[in-house]
Amino acid sequence: IQRAAQKSCSNVFSMFEQSQIQEFKEAFGCIDQDRDGVIKKQDLKETYAQLGKLNVKDEELEEMLNEGKGPINFTVFLSLFGEKLNGTDPEDTILSAFKLFDPNATGFVNKDEFRRLLMNQADRFTAEEADQAFALAPIDPMGNIDYKSLCYTITHGDEKEES
Repeated sequence: IQRAAQKSCSNVFSMFEQSQIQEFKEAFGCIDQDRDGVIKKQDLKETYAQLGKLNVKDEELEEMLNEGKGPINFTVFLSLFGEKLNGTDPEDTILSAFKLFDPNATGFVNKDEFRRLLMNQADRFTAEEADQAFALAPIDPMGNIDYKSLCYTITHGDEKEES
């Protein structure tokens, strides 16, 4: 049984392109708050707190951790995403990523808060890179990004449909 588990883990890297693996590694680094190579309950709690969600129940966190059926190191993290993403289209994948930053499911993320996260977490965007990231983004007068429209633009292109 142990050998089968090892084999399935090593195959997980072939499910993704190198650039995707790098992105997952950055995401893993953001969640692994204490940088010990394993995501634990406290890491999840602190990640949610940074996103403004302070009242996450222990049961919810334990449920997430139990999906890994053991310690969640990077390989397990990748395989969990592999299972979840298998068969999903890129738009759904991008939407799911944005939903992490929208705990109240409004369909919007605040541009300034999101910019701060981009510049201070994992890959650390420069101010110029952050500006480029927002160039296509539909931003309302309140400074909120309509990420559903943005995801559509990312996956389908910028051309306006003629009716």
